[in-house]
Amino acid sequence: MTPLPSQAGFSLIEVIVAILILGVALVTLTEGVTSALTSSKTSELQTTAAMLASGQIETLRATGDYPDGETEGDFGDEFPQYRWAQTIGDTDVSGLHDVDVAVQDSRTGKDIYDLKTLLFELPQGSNSVNRARRPGHRGRER
Repeated sequence: MTPLPSQAGFSLIEVIVAILILGVALVTLTEGVTSALTSSKTSELQTTAAMLASGQIETLRATGDYPDGETEGDFGDEFPQYRWAQTIGDTDVSGLHDVDVAVQDSRTGKDIYDLKTLLFELPQGSNSVNRARRPGHRGRER
């Protein structure tokens, strides 16, 4: 009697199951990478919006002028996808203003970031040069 040749190898069912498992793994991996990229882009947009809102409040603080009411504008050609809207109102304390700066998506108008703070008006006739030159101040004269 002659021995039968061995029938080593994979069956068709084993190959189909292996391809199915590989396909599910690749779809899951692709979903994970897509989710991570979307999350990263959203985080970048919010961080930029937070910095722009902070800059808008610092601009207000630098001018020292806090006109009550609502104003809006954009951030120029450097940030065309963002717009700002600010609301300034009085509070119960004289000279204290409630400031709300909202940064929005310029295409959709949807708020991305909202920053609220309180700002004090400087008393009339008060500025940094006068404070630096008062008697007894050891600061450098300009």
